[in-house]
Amino acid sequence: MHDWFQTPAGRYLLEWERRCVDAAVVDIFGYHALQLGVPELDGLQANRMPHQWLACETPAIDDGMGEAKKAALLCDFSALPFPANSLDLVLLPHSLEFTADPHAALREVERVLVPEGRVVICGLNPASLWGLQQRRGHLYRRMGFGHLFLPDGGEFIGYWRLRDWLRLLGFEVEVGEFGCYRPGVTSDTWLQRFEWMDKAGARWWPIFGAAYFLVAVKRVRGVRLLGPAWKTAPVSPRKSVSVANRTHKN
Repeated sequence: MHDWFQTPAGRYLLEWERRCVDAAVVDIFGYHALQLGVPELDGLQANRMPHQWLACETPAIDDGMGEAKKAALLCDFSALPFPANSLDLVLLPHSLEFTADPHAALREVERVLVPEGRVVICGLNPASLWGLQQRRGHLYRRMGFGHLFLPDGGEFIGYWRLRDWLRLLGFEVEVGEFGCYRPGVTSDTWLQRFEWMDKAGARWWPIFGAAYFLVAVKRVRGVRLLGPAWKTAPVSPRKSVSVANRTHKN
């Protein structure tokens, strides 16, 4: 998505995600934090954990400003080089959408997170104006004309579908938000003219935002070992009973 982030719509999306991520991670405490992909979004800048890493699947990424951003780690997102229960925070900005196996990547995130650790996810909403425009672009391309508005090659995962995946892995969703309600236009001027749709969309059609944002916590249920129940001694039916006012002969 690097080239697309240089477009007016890409910068608009990136700015909204930056505000959401900064507000979410600023109060998450711990020692180790990891961001998977999208170096254009410095999602850990507001966090105060002492050990932070950026992992990518490509060796070097040009940020468009004449400098190259290099990831600290180059790895497959479905095989992270961290032991189990070792990270306090994992940030996934569009990482699940463009990885080969999003299920495996999410399971790997669950493995490396400590109990009560947080995962922050940003994604594109297929049930939105942008998603509709993308499907129309695919249809036009099959007919031999037109172009795509969003980046090609990714699998856009629906908000409720992702929540089901998280629930099955033992996560509890703490925060869920939608945003970016303006239509998919390619001009900065037209994008600013539709600024009013952000407030109207958040009130009147909140689940149809072009992007969504999730914060989930890893829950580990406590286990208590129970021993066998104590066996009570059976009561004999012939137990002697004292008789009152009984006299004995001399």
